[in-house]
Amino acid sequence: MKFLFVIDPIKNINSIKDSSAALMQASARKNIEVWTCTPQDLEARGDEVWASSIRAQVDPWVSLEENECIPLAQFDCIWMRKDPPVNEGYLYATHLLEVAERKGVKVINKPSSLRAWNEKLGALRYSHLMAPTIVASKVKDLISFAKINEEVVIKPLGGKGGQGVIRLTKNSPGIKAMIELITSQEALPVMMQKFIPEVKEGDKRIIIVNGEPIGSINRIPQGGDFRSNLAMGGKAEKTTLTAKEISICSELSQHFKNEGLFFVGIDVINGMLSEINVTSPTGLREIENLSNKSVSDQVIVKLLEII
Repeated sequence: MKFLFVIDPIKNINSIKDSSAALMQASARKNIEVWTCTPQDLEARGDEVWASSIRAQVDPWVSLEENECIPLAQFDCIWMRKDPPVNEGYLYATHLLEVAERKGVKVINKPSSLRAWNEKLGALRYSHLMAPTIVASKVKDLISFAKINEEVVIKPLGGKGGQGVIRLTKNSPGIKAMIELITSQEALPVMMQKFIPEVKEGDKRIIIVNGEPIGSINRIPQGGDFRSNLAMGGKAEKTTLTAKEISICSELSQHFKNEGLFFVGIDVINGMLSEINVTSPTGLREIENLSNKSVSDQVIVKLLEII
């Protein structure tokens, strides 16, 4: 059996922290050949898509064998794990992967759903589970929302890992100029949400695999920052799911399965859904380190059940 991981250059991956590395190593433990490429290595020849790919020996991390150009139809599963931004190159790669999908190759996550589920906007499907939220580009509408909710956060729709997230109050000096800047003078919409002060107690990342929550961590902001993202220095702590969080997972479960979203990371703050991460959800290493369980092995077992 052969898996292809479409990722950022493998030389840039920190195997101690990276969830893609965890999944590759778990695959290898099941005697699955692990191959890697970047989105730029995909190419179409007529109705066949090929990948200039490298077989990787990933345990110990990592030794690479000779590059080989292989039709995607020869792989049993393709993991699309390229980190955001979801730009033109990313979107074109999903179209190429869709060609392989039509030939019967399992692609994780489903290419059309990767395009459809912006990691901020996707959560709006469940707005009743979220804090008060507006997505807009008009400065006056965003300022009005901030006045009503008194303290807010602004999130760029294409951001990742907490990058560019700003906290404002209705009386913040220069709020109008700040919103003008982040919306590129009203050219781009942004997400604004009511600030949840309980974030200081943690922002929970829950990994959902084929509709089932299989692990979670609580991420605590550090150093006076309100952002809990691990990439921003948040501290991972062991946690369990509350009844409310289990209910949220249950509500999302079948929709994810219907949409071909096999591997998803949702973020929940104080019992409210914040984001739905579908491109390259992280947190596996931290969950494994805190629980002493090989969650990545569970992911591969669940995947093999549906291939």
